[in-house]
Amino acid sequence: MPMDTHDLEAMASPVMEPGGRAPAPGIALCLSGGGYRAMVFHLGVLWRLNELGYLARLDRISSVSGGSITAGMLGLKWSALQFEEGVAQRLVEEVIDPIRKFALETIDVGSVLSGIFLPGTIGDKVAKAYRKHLFGNATLQDLPDDPPRFVINATNVQTGVLWRFSKPYMRDYQVGEVKRPTVPLATAVAASSAFPPVLSPVRLDLDPASFSPSSGEPHHAPPFTEEVYLSDGGVYDNLGLETAWKRYDTILVSDAGGAMTADPDPGKDWAQHSKRVLDMIDNQVRALRKRQLISSYRSGMRKGAFWSVRSNIDDYGVADALSCPQARTADLARIATRLARMPEETQERLINWGYAICDAGMRRWVDPQLPAPTAFPYSRGV
Repeated sequence: MPMDTHDLEAMASPVMEPGGRAPAPGIALCLSGGGYRAMVFHLGVLWRLNELGYLARLDRISSVSGGSITAGMLGLKWSALQFEEGVAQRLVEEVIDPIRKFALETIDVGSVLSGIFLPGTIGDKVAKAYRKHLFGNATLQDLPDDPPRFVINATNVQTGVLWRFSKPYMRDYQVGEVKRPTVPLATAVAASSAFPPVLSPVRLDLDPASFSPSSGEPHHAPPFTEEVYLSDGGVYDNLGLETAWKRYDTILVSDAGGAMTADPDPGKDWAQHSKRVLDMIDNQVRALRKRQLISSYRSGMRKGAFWSVRSNIDDYGVADALSCPQARTADLARIATRLARMPEETQERLINWGYAICDAGMRRWVDPQLPAPTAFPYSRGV
C-alpha cells in the first residue's frame, strides 16, 4: 500500500459516492497543512511531479493551510510556467524561488501582535503579509481556467463544514454558492491557514444578493450570507482530501502534517491544555482521513499514492530511491508548525525530502516505469 508502516492501522470501510456514482477519470493532488514546513516540503513534491510530467496532467489541486500558500502561488503563476512537452520550464523561477524568499520572513508573531494592538484583525494582518510578499492584488479570478482547478479550503466556523474557494465559485454546502468570486487570493489563503486559536478566524463580509438562488441549503439566509467566519482548512480536513476524493479516481496525497507524540507533562493551565486537546482532535481527524484514503486504495475504489513528511522511504521498496536516512528526515518532520523564518539550509533539505519521497511514492504505487532521479534538487541532501 502507498503508505508508511506507522499508518498501517485498522482500515475503515470504504465510503461510497453519493448515489453510488463512480469517480470520474482524472488526477487530483492534495496538499496538506503544516505551516511553513508544509509550504516548503510541497515545493519538492511539485518539483518531482513536474519532472515526471504529472504536474501538467493534474485535473485538480486541493489544498489546506500551509499547502494553500504553495498552491496559491502555483495557481497564480500557472500561465507563466512555460510548459513544453508536459514539463514546466519556469517552475523554479516563478514558484519555488518566490516561496523560498517568503519562507525567510516570520509573519505569525507580528500578525498576532499587530492584530491585538492595532486596528484590524489578526487574520487581516496575515492576509496583508501574503499580499505584500506573494500575491499582490490578485483575486480568485486570477487563477487559471480548468484544468487544473485550484481549490483552496477553509473551515466555516458557523456551520462547521468546509468552505471552498475556487475560480468558478466559492461555497459551503449548508450556506450556498457565490459564482465567479472576486475575493483576494491573499484573503483566501489567509483563511485556509488561519491556525486556531491565535490566527483564527478570518472574516468575510458578503452581499447576500451575490449568492446563487437557494437549492435547499439550510442556512441560505442572513446572517450566514452576510458574515462568514473562517478558520484553518485543516480543522475540517488537514489533507485537503474532501474536494478531490469525491471527484476523481486517482488521488495523490502529500502530507506534511506534524505527528503527535506522548507528553508526560502536557500542562495544567487552560492555554496549554486547550492546545493539547486541539492537537489530539487534529491527530484523530487526520487518522480517519488516512484510513478512508487507504481503504479506497485497497478496495480498488481509487488509484494513487500517499506520502508523508513522516514516512520512512525504505518502506516504499524502491531500490534506486534517493538516500534519505530516517534520522535526518525525522528531524525535518519535527519542525514546528509555524509561519516563522526558515533558514535556507533547512529549506533545501525539506525540498529535497519532499522531492525524494514523492518520487518513491510515484514509482512504487503509480507507475514503476517512471525514470529514477539522478540527484536531489539541492546538493546538501536531506
